Amino acid sequence: MSKSKPTPPPATPTPREAVSNAKLEELDQNREDSHGQFLTTNQGVRINDDHNSLKAGERGPTLLEDFIFREKMTHFDHERIPERIVHARGVAAHGYFEAYDNNASLTRAAFLQPGVKTPVFARFSTVAGSRGSTDLARDTRGFSVKFYTEEGVYDLVGNNMPVFHIQDAAKFPDLVHAVKPEPHNEIPQATAAHDTFWDFISVTPEAMHIIMWLMSDRALPRSLRMMEGFGVHTFRLIDAAGKSRFVKFHWKPLLGVHGVAWEEAQQVSGKDPDFHRRDLWNSIEMGAYPEWELGVQVVEEEDEFKFDFDLLDPTKLIPEDLVPVQPLGKMVLNRNVDNYFAETEQVAFHPGHVVPGIDFSNDPLLQGRLFSYTDTQLKRLGGPNFHEIPINRSLCPMHNGQRDGHMRQAINKGQTSYSPNLLNDNFPKQAKQAEGGFVSHPERIEAHKVRARSKSFVDHYSQARLFWNSQTEVEQMHMVKALRFEIGHVLQESIRSRMLILLSQVSEDLAARVAEGLGLAVPSAEGVQINLNVGADTDPAPYQSGPAKADTGRDSALSMAVTAKANAGKESIKTRHVAILATDGADLEAIADLMKALMDQGAQTAIVATHLGSIKGENGQQMLVNGTFQSTASVLYDAVYVAGGAASVAKLKQDADAVRFVNEAYRHCKPIAASAAGIELLKAAAYPGATDILDAEGVVTSDDAQVGELAKKFMAAMAQHRFWDRELKAMPA
Repeated sequence: MSKSKPTPPPATPTPREAVSNAKLEELDQNREDSHGQFLTTNQGVRINDDHNSLKAGERGPTLLEDFIFREKMTHFDHERIPERIVHARGVAAHGYFEAYDNNASLTRAAFLQPGVKTPVFARFSTVAGSRGSTDLARDTRGFSVKFYTEEGVYDLVGNNMPVFHIQDAAKFPDLVHAVKPEPHNEIPQATAAHDTFWDFISVTPEAMHIIMWLMSDRALPRSLRMMEGFGVHTFRLIDAAGKSRFVKFHWKPLLGVHGVAWEEAQQVSGKDPDFHRRDLWNSIEMGAYPEWELGVQVVEEEDEFKFDFDLLDPTKLIPEDLVPVQPLGKMVLNRNVDNYFAETEQVAFHPGHVVPGIDFSNDPLLQGRLFSYTDTQLKRLGGPNFHEIPINRSLCPMHNGQRDGHMRQAINKGQTSYSPNLLNDNFPKQAKQAEGGFVSHPERIEAHKVRARSKSFVDHYSQARLFWNSQTEVEQMHMVKALRFEIGHVLQESIRSRMLILLSQVSEDLAARVAEGLGLAVPSAEGVQINLNVGADTDPAPYQSGPAKADTGRDSALSMAVTAKANAGKESIKTRHVAILATDGADLEAIADLMKALMDQGAQTAIVATHLGSIKGENGQQMLVNGTFQSTASVLYDAVYVAGGAASVAKLKQDADAVRFVNEAYRHCKPIAASAAGIELLKAAAYPGATDILDAEGVVTSDDAQVGELAKKFMAAMAQHRFWDRELKAMPA
C-alpha cells in the first residue's frame, strides 16, 4: 500500500485557525508595555512617590491610610501560591528557651524572667529560591523563632544578616521582583547573578551595606547550627515601670560562626542539595542539639541620637565594639518535626506577634512588615484562622469576639461575640496593664503627614566600608571573587559599570579588583547622581548618599575569620564530620584509636573506601565502610584523615577519586591528618608548584603508627574549622 503525499497547508485559514488567531489578538490586547508611561496604582492613579510609605513625620510610624502602599503590598503578598513568596525553602525544629537571671531590669516580658523555660519552634530558610532549590545558594538565610509564652505567642522574625537591602517597606516588592527569576523566562533559580537584581541594586545605593554581607562567606554558612541570627530592626524593651529602651536582637551559635568556600558550596549543591536540612535533622536525631544564646544590644532612649547613623535605619547595624551584646538566655533545639507540611510549611511567623514588655520602633521597613505578614498568611494559609493551625496556636487561652471564617477550628460557646456587652457580663473583658494587658509605648509624635525619608538615613556607604575594612585579606579575596562571579553574569555593560561606581564609593581597591575581573575600568563617579525618579515635586537630593567616612575603623565581630581565631582555644569539635580514608590493608587499630578520640569529643566519623561492605586490616580484622569515593565527596566533611597501612595507601594512590578527595579537602582549607604510610597519599594529592602540603597550616602528620599525639593536634586543628590563609600561598579555592 503506497503512502499518500502530505497535504500542503491551505492558502486560507481553516475555521479553527481563524478562531485561534482571534484569541491571540484578544490576548495581545492584554499585553502591556510600560516604556514611556507614568507609574500608576491598579486604578490608574498616577503615583508621585513610590519609594516611601506615608508616615507621621520623616521618622514617624507608617500610616494605615497609605492606600498606595497597601495596594502594592497586598498584590505582592498574593502573587504566588501555594509556597511562600520568599523564604519558601525551609527546615524547622522544636526546642526550648531558658532565660538567664539578668533580664528583669530590661523588660517585663514573662518569658525573659529569671529561669523561665519556654517552648519554641525555629525555622531556617533561604530567601530567593523556591522550595525545590538548593540549601547552599549564595543568599540571606531566614532565622525565625516562635516562643509559646505564658502571655501569648511571640515571634522573633529575623535573618542571618543584621541589615536589609532597603530602608522602606514600599520597596520590598521591587526588591523581590528584582532578585527572583526573570519573569520572561523564569531564569535563573535561587541566585542573584542576573541582570534584574544588579540593575535594581545599581540604582539603590542604600543596599550597598548588605551587598557586602551577601558577597562574603556569611552568605555560605557551613551549617545552620553555625549561623548567627539577627532581628534586623530596632525594637523596644519595656520594663515593669514602663521605661523603654531600644534594642537589637542577636542569636549567637555556641558552635561558632563558620562558612564554606564558594566552589565548595557549588559542589555541595550537586552532591547533596539538602545538605543543611540533613545536617540539622541528623544532629538532633543523634542528640547533638543545636544551641544559641539570645542577646541584645541596648541603647537608652536618651542616647538614641548619639551615633553617626540612625537607629531606625534597617540598612545599618550597631557595631558590637560600640555596644556589646548582653546575653538574655539560651535556645536548644531538641526535637525534629513529625510532619513537614503540618509544621514547617504551615508555621506562620509575624513580627507583629509581640507580648507585654516588647514593642516596636518607627523603623519604616518594620512598620510595613506589620501589615504585610498578616496579609500574606491570609492568602497562603487559606483565611483568617491560620492562628488555629496547631503549630501556630498559642499555648495560653485565647478569648475574643472573632468568629467563623474559612477552616474555623474553635467551637465557641455562648450568645455574644462583641464588646461591650451585658448579656455575658462584658466578658471576655479587657485586661489592665497590671493584669498583663498589652499597652503600646506612649511615644509622643508631632509631625506632618509626608512621603519622605529622614535625612539621617542617607549615608549608604560608611557601614559598607566598615564591613569591608573589617574583613581579613582572604575574606576580602572571597568577596572580590563573589562580585566578579555575580556581576560577571550580568549581560548589560551599563549595569556592570554602575555597580563599579557604587563599589568605588565603598572602597577604591575593591572596585579596582572587581573591575579587573570584569575587563572594565572603574568609571568616574564625579557628578554622578542616581535619580530615583521620585516625582516632579520631590527633590532627589535627599536620596543621594554623601561620601563614606574616611576612617570607619574596624569591628572585630564582623569577620568570621577573626572571630574563629579568637575562639580557637574555646570551640569544641562537637558534630564535626571527619572522613577516614582507608581500604583493604589499612591499619585498623590506629583507625579505631582515632575514631574513639574523635567521638569522645562529639565528632562524627565515616570510613570512606574504594568499595562498600567491610575493609580488611593488616592483621585480618574487619571494619564496616560508610561510603565510597563514588557515593560521597570531601565537600560533605569538615576534616580528612588518611589511615596508615602500606597496602591500603598503595591502592588509594591508584584511585583518582581518592587522590581528588584529599586534593579538594586541601584546596578548601580543611584540616587534614595522615599517619605512617598515609602521608604518601598527601604527597600524591599536592598541587605542582604549591607550598609543600606537609608544611601547610592545618595539615598534621605522624611517622608513627600510634595516633595518640596526632589525634590531639588534629582535633586542635579541627577546632579552628578552616585555614583560609592557605589560599594566599597555594592554589586558591
